[in-house]
Amino acid sequence: MPRDIYVLSLVAVIVALGFGIVGPAIPLLAADFGVGKTAAATAVSAFALCRLASALANGVLVERLGARRVLACGLVLQAVTTFVAGLAPSFAWVVILRSVGGIGSAAFTVAAMSLLLRTALPTQRGRATSMFQGGFMVGAIVGPAAGGFLTAIEPRVPFLVYGAILTVAAVVGMLLLSRQPTLPPDDANDLDGASDDALRAEALLAEHADEGGAAAPRTTTSRGAADRRALTRAFAACLVANLGVGWMLYGVRSSLMPIYVVEELGRSAVWAGSAFLVGSVAQVIVLLRAGRIVDTWGRRPAMLLGSGVMTAAVLALALLPPNLGVFLGAMAVLGVSGAFLGCAPAAVLADISGGRPGKRVAIFQMFSDGGAVVGPLVSGLLVDVFSYSVAFISGAVVLGVGLLGALLMPETLVPARASRRR
Repeated sequence: MPRDIYVLSLVAVIVALGFGIVGPAIPLLAADFGVGKTAAATAVSAFALCRLASALANGVLVERLGARRVLACGLVLQAVTTFVAGLAPSFAWVVILRSVGGIGSAAFTVAAMSLLLRTALPTQRGRATSMFQGGFMVGAIVGPAAGGFLTAIEPRVPFLVYGAILTVAAVVGMLLLSRQPTLPPDDANDLDGASDDALRAEALLAEHADEGGAAAPRTTTSRGAADRRALTRAFAACLVANLGVGWMLYGVRSSLMPIYVVEELGRSAVWAGSAFLVGSVAQVIVLLRAGRIVDTWGRRPAMLLGSGVMTAAVLALALLPPNLGVFLGAMAVLGVSGAFLGCAPAAVLADISGGRPGKRVAIFQMFSDGGAVVGPLVSGLLVDVFSYSVAFISGAVVLGVGLLGALLMPETLVPARASRRR
């Protein structure tokens, strides 16, 4: 694979490591300032909301200024705001600085994903995305342990260390990433910034016709309409799948599962941490294999597998009696299915987006961030009014919509023969 894929994966490890380091420090820093848990939660929510609000603007900047520059600027903005937050005179300043840092985080995420999808060959996109996601997972596993040690020294220390780590990530990105990344062959005509949707859809429809499907429409007008509908279904499917990932993996799993362990299973918080570790390790183990399946079996089968298995795991939590074994098994299955949904939708996005995917990547990221923000709120409300089972069923419904989208979408992995015909 191109060198930039490995560089971006290394940067992902560094960034996630630092993010994990600062996580445990936020509530303790709030306590040092004499503010309550609500204020600490505000710092976390403000970061996520600013990521969500600034994603589309960062997508525009990626297309105008280039992914490499936006990536570096985003990391530097995060580094400065995080370091200064460690020196803040009041917790209000911590919240403000974390909010601005969320803008930098969105800039990094959109730029890194745009560069990743733009650089990887069509037959490498699943594996490239799995490596990038694996970098985040490794950092996310190691980071909290280091963060707990640093927080024990002084709650401000993790912020200072995270600021330094982000600076290192920015330097690594600027020094090692190619100034002019090589475009994959199917994107060579997209340098003007407009994705060639019609040619992509034509290749997809030609592929279906070769495989015994219905013949493509003969007239240019009807064919163009069919092309657009096919691409719209594929784009919608990857957006809804990413919404489910944000809702369940980044939202409900982090916010609701620890309370579920204590209140419903009657176990200590240690079991919640063990369950997270089981899920994360399972996801890391499966990620590279999942990426290979995305590049060989196709995007649609991988999305069907990921969405279907994750929906089944959440339904098991909702419908089976509370049981520690069921919970640990469901967390492991969530990790495995999350590996497929971490790379297949992104590969679909790359297949349909052309040489400058900044705006579409931004929208894609907004769906994940939106799920991570809305999912815990809706699920928490459902727990208060009804039960944990109802809350889990709501997550299964969101994932089920993603499964339906995968069923209705066309396969977007264009085989070599179709690419040669173009």
